[in-house]
Amino acid sequence: MGLYGVDEAVIPYNLNDESNWWHDINDSPLWQDRIFHILTALYGLVAVIALVQLVRIQLRVPEFGWTTQKVFHFLNFLVNGVRGLVFIFRRNVQDLHPEIVRHILLDMPSLVFFTTYALLVLFWAEIYYQARAESTDGLRPVFFTINVAVYSIQIAMWLVLWWKYIPVLVIISKMFFAGVSLFAALGFLLYGGRLFLMLQRFPVESKGRQNKLQEVGYVTVICSSCFLVRCIMMCFDAFDKAADLNVLNHPILNFIYYLLAEILPSILVLFILRKLPPRREVLG
Repeated sequence: MGLYGVDEAVIPYNLNDESNWWHDINDSPLWQDRIFHILTALYGLVAVIALVQLVRIQLRVPEFGWTTQKVFHFLNFLVNGVRGLVFIFRRNVQDLHPEIVRHILLDMPSLVFFTTYALLVLFWAEIYYQARAESTDGLRPVFFTINVAVYSIQIAMWLVLWWKYIPVLVIISKMFFAGVSLFAALGFLLYGGRLFLMLQRFPVESKGRQNKLQEVGYVTVICSSCFLVRCIMMCFDAFDKAADLNVLNHPILNFIYYLLAEILPSILVLFILRKLPPRREVLG
C-alpha cells in the first residue's frame, strides 16, 4: 500500500516536471531571441527565393511589364522581408508606444499576405472564365474593391485604437482578421476547385494537363489550409490570453503559427509555381 502511495506521488510529479519545458522556454529571454532569430532566417530565405524568381521572370519576359505573376512574387518578397525585419527587432517592437504601433507592425504584413494570395485567386478566376468564354471585365474591380474595403476597415479600427484603447475593439479586429482569412480560404476552394474540375474534363492527351492538375490541386490544398489555420488561430487569439501572438513570452506559439500559416505555405507555393513563362518569339 505504501509502495503504491509513493508511485502515485512520483508519477504526477514527473509528468508536471516534463510539461514545464514549454513554460521554461517561453519565459527565457535567450530562447525567445533564438526562436525569433530562427523566424527571421526563415522569412529571409522565403524573401530571397521570391526575389530570385522575380528576377528570373523579368529576365525571361522583360517586355511584359508588371504581370500578375511578377506582382505575386514581388508581394511575397515584400511580406517576408518585412516579417523578417520585424522579428529581428522583435524585442524593440514590443517596447514601442503607443501600443497600437506594435499591433500595426505585427498585423499589417498579414493584410499584405492576404492581398498576395488573393491575387492568385484572381488569376485562377480569370483563367476559369476565359476558358468558358465568359467576360472577366468585372473581376479586377471586384478584387480592388475587396482589398480597399479590407484595408479601410482595419485601418479605421487601428485609428480608433490609437485615439482610445478599447479592449472589445481589439477582439473585433482579431475576429475581422479571422473572417478575412476564412474568406480567402473559401476563395481558394471555390476557384481552385472549379479550375481543377475543368482541367479534369480536358482530354487526357492534352499537353500539360496532368502538370496543371497537380499544380492547381496542390496550391488549392496548401493555401486553403493555411488560411483556415490563420482563421482558427485568430479566433483563439481573440478570446484566450494564452494564445496571444503579440507578446514576447509566447515564442513557441509564434514559431508554430507563422511556420504553418505563412512560411511553409509560401515555400511550397513558390516551389510549385517555379516554372518560368515561355519566351516571346521575335518575328523577323
